[in-house]
Amino acid sequence: MTDEPTRDAPPILAGVPGTFPHSVFHDRHPKLIDQVIAGRPYASAQRAALHRLLAQSADGVIERPGDDAPDLAQWLIWGRGLWGRPWAEASFLWAESYFYRRLLGAVGYFGPGVWRGVDPFEPKKSAELDGPEAAAEMAALAELSAAAESPGAQGEPVRGGRSARDGLLVAALWGNQADLGFQLTAGPGGRSGLLVDDSAALWQTLDAANDGTVCLIADNAGRELLPDLVLADHLLGAGGAARVVVYLKPQPYYVSDATLDDLLAVLRVLCAADEPGTRAIGQRLWQAMGADRLVPRTHEFFCAPLTYHDMPADLAAELSGAAVTILKGDLNYRRLVGDRYWPPTTAFADLVSYFPSPVAALRTLKCDVAVGLPEGRAEELDATDPKWRTSGDYAVIQCA
Repeated sequence: MTDEPTRDAPPILAGVPGTFPHSVFHDRHPKLIDQVIAGRPYASAQRAALHRLLAQSADGVIERPGDDAPDLAQWLIWGRGLWGRPWAEASFLWAESYFYRRLLGAVGYFGPGVWRGVDPFEPKKSAELDGPEAAAEMAALAELSAAAESPGAQGEPVRGGRSARDGLLVAALWGNQADLGFQLTAGPGGRSGLLVDDSAALWQTLDAANDGTVCLIADNAGRELLPDLVLADHLLGAGGAARVVVYLKPQPYYVSDATLDDLLAVLRVLCAADEPGTRAIGQRLWQAMGADRLVPRTHEFFCAPLTYHDMPADLAAELSGAAVTILKGDLNYRRLVGDRYWPPTTAFADLVSYFPSPVAALRTLKCDVAVGLPEGRAEELDATDPKWRTSGDYAVIQCA
């Protein structure tokens, strides 16, 4: 793949005091470790390993995986030059990714014992789908989906001046507020600003697909995955896509990132819903999976501490056949444009020109990266809402 353009934008590092990444390692991660320990009856050795990881990642040096790690060879390549250095000196993207890899190792996810393959984040994911909020969200999405399927729905405004299918897109965008990692330090915000809205260009690309393939690189499980799958159902129906390929993580990652187990859990909830419209969506999606029209895929790269500039050739070849690839969420955005302190007016299209297909990003801002903004907009936000880059109250729909 093409090298990431560096220009004059410095990388975002993990351990600079006073920065958002520093707060993740020193404020958010302790709460996460407590949550993981509370969610499973882990043995004392597992709990001790989690606490060692927490202390080491906050103030210690980076240790390579153990000799028995199944992915040792790959991580020795990914971490070349970092072993023995302080965590604080690593890039934020690399350090966060490695933290979650080490967390899985600490609880025995890769081991030969009974905890092998057991998702440490599953209790929180499951709880999200059991509450009344999820049921209400499913009913609202079913109503919106039905409106999007009706004649004239593409242009007829239904809420806030938007069409029904625009509503599905916006629901998938703001569904990212359900990110469990984000909830560790802040609840869902006021959703006060869509900073860039390229939805018209995205729909134009989709309308021109002519029964093509749409790739969706998923982000979070649970209630965020609900609107993603309802959007996929629309694309497979009135949206005109022949196939929707959903890319999932090969293992638990970043607290709530979606795996195949998480996708199947959402499908089961949809299929078992009391509301007929919701149940019909679940049944259509279930049948679409059986007919190879809704296709779940994964790749080890989705848990790599790298940007998409380093995408392996086989994954790039898969994506190159898409009419459009839609990337969900903040982490995918950071990997797409490069996790750097870009000037906010840097053109989104310039940064993603290397990508093997037309690409769109649905992203709620929860980290420092921001690009594609109009001149002066970032300065205005800095003055009125200094935490706008990380609060989750702002979002972008960007298309190239």
